[in-house]
Amino acid sequence: MEIIDVSTADNLSAAALSRPVIDTRSLEQRVAAILSTVQKEGDRAVREFSQKFDQVAPETFELSAMEISDGAREVGEELGTAIRAAHSNILNFHIQQRHAEQVVEVMPGVKCWRKSVAIEKVGLYIPGGTAPLFSTLLMLAIPAKIAGCRDIVLCSPPDAEGRLHPAILYAAQLVGVTRIFRVGGVQAIAAMAYGTESIPQVYKIFGPGNQYVTCAKQLVQRDGVAIDMPAGPSEVAVYADETCNPLFVAADLLSQAEHGADSQVVLVSTSSVVVTAVLAEVDRQVAQLPRSDMAQRALANSRAFIVRDSTQAMQLLNDYAPEHLILACSDPEFLADQVINAGSVFLGHYSPESAGDYASGTNHVLPTNGRARAYSGVSLDSFVKKITFQQLSREGLAGIGMTVRRMAEAEGLEAHARAVSLRMEKQIDQ
Repeated sequence: MEIIDVSTADNLSAAALSRPVIDTRSLEQRVAAILSTVQKEGDRAVREFSQKFDQVAPETFELSAMEISDGAREVGEELGTAIRAAHSNILNFHIQQRHAEQVVEVMPGVKCWRKSVAIEKVGLYIPGGTAPLFSTLLMLAIPAKIAGCRDIVLCSPPDAEGRLHPAILYAAQLVGVTRIFRVGGVQAIAAMAYGTESIPQVYKIFGPGNQYVTCAKQLVQRDGVAIDMPAGPSEVAVYADETCNPLFVAADLLSQAEHGADSQVVLVSTSSVVVTAVLAEVDRQVAQLPRSDMAQRALANSRAFIVRDSTQAMQLLNDYAPEHLILACSDPEFLADQVINAGSVFLGHYSPESAGDYASGTNHVLPTNGRARAYSGVSLDSFVKKITFQQLSREGLAGIGMTVRRMAEAEGLEAHARAVSLRMEKQIDQ
């Protein structure tokens, strides 16, 4: 990790806070070609691309109920218990996000309200390669179920035998996924976006993936298919003061670095002693990881900042807008009030980011690449539409009518004005 001392700087350069850059021009061309082919040729194209990219092309994409049950039974008792415990916490947190909408009488005779309506058909993409993310399935399917989504379609890449990871099947069965398909990559996104003979079209697509899957989601959005959010490589920023345990902080940094070579981790501290101790611990721990090579490449893109004080630290962190922010310091609650831009925040020395990734209850599908400045993480609201209603009585229209007419006429929209004036004249006639 590069160490950058900004303690004497008044302003940080954009380069200091930059993420790894990916050239997307050629990527978009390749992905767009796959999307177009699947849109035109359906199952046949999905099968051909699955063979080309995943070296497997199952005759039947959809898993039968027996295949799902048989696969789910392979999950051991300890992992099954852990998944159920995580399910309970995630369910409890998200179910509290439901609330009744209020009818507001904005003036006598004019009532307005909103209604939450579930998105009927949602598609969940769950990676199944180097890391089968069954935890993400919980994060997506649980709020989809609470929201009342009618069809919850799951796509995930199979292994060489055409099987999905047992933990993915166990989680899918637990949360009540409607249909499961053994398809991965860009071809899975295309199938859910446009529909094929076997795979139904959905209205909104959720879930992480590599740069190809991410690009595919962004491209199908142009065709009117909604997505959860623009996504990028995973990241974490940690603010650590002299009270931190370097052992803990290093583990937190590596928990994100092991996601992928394009991930980024950031350490911020007022103490060069803390930075030195944490980085020494990072070097010691990274050598012990099964995904050490991947983590090492991520660390090459990562930085440690030495800052003047906690005020400068929070300014830097808000400018960076991390996906995950850990406040490993003596006063995390005080600093938490100063957080403006972050996907999810972890307070204190005993709140590892891993807890949020799996089982604390909050959602781990979060904005990356600085998008926490404007985006929220996935929640119950991600799976519903808010439809507004209004009802005006005769008296209500009389009270608001002149306001509407004057505004419509000022904009040169005479038909708008007449829609009100005709009603008002009719009232007088009656």
